[in-house]
Amino acid sequence: MKTVYRRWGKRAFDITGSATALVLLSPVLAILAVLVRILLGSPVLFRQKRPGLHARPFTLLKFRTMIAASDEAGRSLPDAARLTPFGRGLRSVSLDELPEFWNVLRGDMSLVGPRPLLMQYLERYTLQQARRHEVRPGLTGLAQVDGRNALSWSERFRLDVAYVDRLGFALDCTILLRTVMMVVTRRGISAEGCATMPEFMGEAAEAGSQADAAAGHAGSAARGGHARAQEGIR
Repeated sequence: MKTVYRRWGKRAFDITGSATALVLLSPVLAILAVLVRILLGSPVLFRQKRPGLHARPFTLLKFRTMIAASDEAGRSLPDAARLTPFGRGLRSVSLDELPEFWNVLRGDMSLVGPRPLLMQYLERYTLQQARRHEVRPGLTGLAQVDGRNALSWSERFRLDVAYVDRLGFALDCTILLRTVMMVVTRRGISAEGCATMPEFMGEAAEAGSQADAAAGHAGSAARGGHARAQEGIR
């Protein structure tokens, strides 16, 4: 059953919050646009199709944080090679996300909700994971305040669906306040060993990667124990 907040209040909250943010942050947006143009070139904004409410595509807006660079075969270089120090700084305090307030004002997104991911992920979701699209995607969400990119995909999707089931005004306010704390402490910007979140390849691949990681940790522990034993012999 839809609550009053879910039906009408959340959208009113989004319009008020995003419009206020765009007005108050307009000098910051202008300065960042100039800096991106000077340091990274044109275009200033990164645009990409993402799935929104009920998986309908919309154009996500962000400030660019990467340069366009490819290898000799014409393949785009990994994120770590294309992410500049300036871009890394923008991401560390989420300033690259500020143009998304326009997406919120337009109705493509919400202030709070599951983060909008890539279109190709749609066919890789389980039925339960796909429930994340029952609400508008958000600037921040329950998964972001519980770890951001430091979480595994399965953990992120579990929290996304939990948000869909628990959506309410008090929860949204709590997530927004915790988001500010996360940005200030710069926690969970990148997944371990990656400049950004690795690509989601499906539940089976996720389970396999977790098993490989567990085996790697076990192997490291065994090698460490063997090395300590040898050191004890000396």
